[in-house]
Amino acid sequence: MTYAPETTSAKAGREPATRQRESLLSAYRTEIAIALAIVLVALAVGSQVPQALSWGNFANITQAGAPLIIMSLGVLLVVITGGIDLSVGSVFSLTGMVTAEAMAQGLGGVGAALAGLSVGLVFGSINGFLVTVVGLAPFVVTLITFAVAGSLAFIVTNGRSMPIGDPDFWLLNSGSLVPGIPNYILFCLVLLIAIEFFLKKMVAGRWFYAVGSSSTAAYLLGIPVKRTKFMAYVASSLLASFSGLLTISYILNAESTAGSSLMLQAIAAVVIGGASLLGGTGTAIGAVLGALMITVIQNGVNLIGINSFWQGSVTGLAILVAVLIDRFGKSRRSQR
Repeated sequence: MTYAPETTSAKAGREPATRQRESLLSAYRTEIAIALAIVLVALAVGSQVPQALSWGNFANITQAGAPLIIMSLGVLLVVITGGIDLSVGSVFSLTGMVTAEAMAQGLGGVGAALAGLSVGLVFGSINGFLVTVVGLAPFVVTLITFAVAGSLAFIVTNGRSMPIGDPDFWLLNSGSLVPGIPNYILFCLVLLIAIEFFLKKMVAGRWFYAVGSSSTAAYLLGIPVKRTKFMAYVASSLLASFSGLLTISYILNAESTAGSSLMLQAIAAVVIGGASLLGGTGTAIGAVLGALMITVIQNGVNLIGINSFWQGSVTGLAILVAVLIDRFGKSRRSQR
């Protein structure tokens, strides 16, 4: 039996596909490394606590991590433009308190949820206005709104926790708009795909990267810098509010301090996911994986029985490692 030699056209047909796979692997090498790290952490915890590898525990990790995933996607948009949003944790808390209070005043679940989302719209607009129109530094602006929203979260109900009055509100988190897929997973997947597609494939999404790389150059190229930054801050606060709604739907209770640690975790997730705090880089996939990494670590700490007070130290260490890796990678690329 003889074999015909491979034609040049067949080889040429395979070469673009090979280059495309290599390009894809190169573009998402950070995300692939994070995914592998998550698997290694899960296996390490599982070697100590076998139930950590059970399907039930994976479901718990996903449901517990969904609010952080959604919040991190919003923070990512701001970080890509070269900004920072320190207010997301307080907006998260205030959203829960406003929603619960609205229900206590007789509003139904939908009306109360819209009232909660209005918190994100208002604070996102304030952040965007003060950064883009007034020209204040993002750190200063969002530090102010962090303090104001956090204070209002206590004022709304005098610091008391509030039960959720609508008995069907749990469906927002645990119901199934698509049969077989819990809503908390569906929302994360839809937002992940939508934001990744927006950033990578749409012109307005590419503006975010251009503004973060150099707002001056972006302006000279005709990109609406102020509008792009404003959109980023509004989206960040709206997603923080939505994550707050998802959380109170899960626990059916609103706490004025519920989001106190989430701001650090959301920024950590974005940085761990490969985004630079200097702007211009980052992917939605990376932010989601960074949030999952934090959630898996927290879950492992609880299952192993380590004092939960160490979670903040572990998160801080994860940020340090991610920043050092990013800095080392950039220095190596600049030497080539």
